[in-house]
Amino acid sequence: MFAPAFDDPALASQAVFRTVMEAMARPGLPRPLPSELAAPPPLSPTAAAVALTLLDYETPFWLDPALAAAPEVATWFKFHTGAPLASDSQQAAFAFVADSAAMPPFEAFSAGSLEYPDRSTTLVLQVAGFGQGDALALSGPGISGSRIFSAQPLPPDFRARLIANREMFPRGVDLILVSPDAVAGLPRSVRVAS
Repeated sequence: MFAPAFDDPALASQAVFRTVMEAMARPGLPRPLPSELAAPPPLSPTAAAVALTLLDYETPFWLDPALAAAPEVATWFKFHTGAPLASDSQQAAFAFVADSAAMPPFEAFSAGSLEYPDRSTTLVLQVAGFGQGDALALSGPGISGSRIFSAQPLPPDFRARLIANREMFPRGVDLILVSPDAVAGLPRSVRVAS
């Protein structure tokens, strides 16, 4: 038997979508996103809520080794969203990463093209929490002045990855970070002080 999805799919997905869009519009500002979904571990309930909201049958997704090692995760995604599992991370519209400290380099995913920058991968990273770890000074669209952001665990070279990602703009990956009760966005437009 599959773990259930949203009790009220229309209302719940609209609420999650609004929260994710608000997080992307205000980079580095975590927004509350409590989720009671019974997601198959190691998929977190908040990452599951994002998946149910953003995936559909035309949206290929990729799972990191931690999630791929639990076959029920891919089955749950497919059952509830109809989305196809991509074996090649470059072909994924969304990539879900449970082990964020060991996430692959951004180059493993599609950065889109100059003609079609929207064909890049959006990474959904599960983190333990916000306000901990290496502090990043963010600026750019959606940020008045600058904003300090931190989350953990993240790779030691995360700052350098974000800087290199911004240098490719309008190409590059977008990131949605999910903690057990919140979501934060780091779109490709964000600038990080070196």
